[in-house]
Amino acid sequence: MPTAPDHITRNAHHAARTTLESALAATPRDAALHRTMADALRAEGDELGALAHLIAAQTLDAYAANQPDATTATLCDVATGYMMKGDDERAAHWYRLVLALDPNVAIAYLNLAAIHTNAGELAEADACRERAYALQRVYVERVGSPALNVLILCVGSGIGNIPFDALFPTTVCCRIKYAIDHAREEEDAQLPPYDLVFNAIGDADVAGPLAARLERFARHCERPLLNPPSSVAKTFRHQLGALLAGLDDVAVAPCVRNDTPPASRDELELRLTEGALSFPLLVRPTATHGGEGVLRCDSLAALEARPDALTGPHYLTRFTDYRSADGHYRKYRAIFVDRQPFPYHLAISLDWMVHYFSADMERHAWKLDEERRFLDDARAALGDRAWDAVAAIGQRLDLDYGGVDFTLLPDGRVFVFEANATMLTHYERNGGPLAHKNAYIERIFTAFGTLRASRAGRKR
Repeated sequence: MPTAPDHITRNAHHAARTTLESALAATPRDAALHRTMADALRAEGDELGALAHLIAAQTLDAYAANQPDATTATLCDVATGYMMKGDDERAAHWYRLVLALDPNVAIAYLNLAAIHTNAGELAEADACRERAYALQRVYVERVGSPALNVLILCVGSGIGNIPFDALFPTTVCCRIKYAIDHAREEEDAQLPPYDLVFNAIGDADVAGPLAARLERFARHCERPLLNPPSSVAKTFRHQLGALLAGLDDVAVAPCVRNDTPPASRDELELRLTEGALSFPLLVRPTATHGGEGVLRCDSLAALEARPDALTGPHYLTRFTDYRSADGHYRKYRAIFVDRQPFPYHLAISLDWMVHYFSADMERHAWKLDEERRFLDDARAALGDRAWDAVAAIGQRLDLDYGGVDFTLLPDGRVFVFEANATMLTHYERNGGPLAHKNAYIERIFTAFGTLRASRAGRKR
């Protein structure tokens, strides 16, 4: 008996699956349809998709039968699996089915918030996040039997640029994330047991409104606390000059915080004068990183022409032309672990707004060679005077983990762009053009591991 050509068979399977998808979209809680879809996907060779629909069918059956042990846990794992694969669309689909069955699964809302954020749907992300933290303030990430239980203080909106995945790997640490901004104070006494606390609310602008709450937590905390709120509170951008005042060979640009729009041009000019500011100016929204929202205004007229730059809260900072003699701008980053500096990267760009990802470092061997010299021996690359100044900044910051972005001025001084606890550090892709940097990055995380174990009273 003749058989249909392969393309006809494939088209028939596709048409059947499209019909099933439409039916499931209309009745997502139909267990029989999920089983039919599982059969269709298996026929197409999609075993993972088939298993997901079988799990959905079994979960739906359990809820329809009002089984006392009915749970969405396995279905939630399916959604998380797709999310980890980067398939946000399917992950969101399964998370929504989880919440249709049980609207109290906080992690489903939290991961949906991340999916909405990735899609730029910020209002939807905020709504999901608020729902998640209304249900649950503590999220435990445990793999196997880690040696250390670490309480991570954070806020519902995230952890900024602090790389806590590398600082507290799940191979060693059980991570207990505590959204303290959503928690009542009596919940502090109800937390799971922990050996160490890390304050991941490293942005002073984010921590500011929580200052009293964080201070009370720190006062009653009976475990070692890394990056205490009192140290983070000193790192506001407009207070950096005062914090680093008196350090030899350290320079900081004048900066003021503009919380409310000026009532008039005269008031604006007065604020600039009182802050020792002159043009060009950099305007930056508070609680942002990576150059997000930064404007350069070269005149008062240019500043007034950008009303978004005059609405609070923003920072106004005097721009300093820090070009090197070869016409390039250089931005160095050093990471402080227990107040000691480790070179992390050097970005070299023709643009004054220097970021490693936009500096085209990978395409220029001379740039990578210069960066490698900095990573190999920062003292030799910068000179004793500059590296001593960087080390002094680390002592003054008084953070267990933090960092500084800086450059060298023609007169040899270290010019500081920012210095705080929200410094991103990460390994590079193995086999990629920057993989050689991982040996240097490993020094940072090894040093932090030693600090972590020491503070917790454990041996590494």
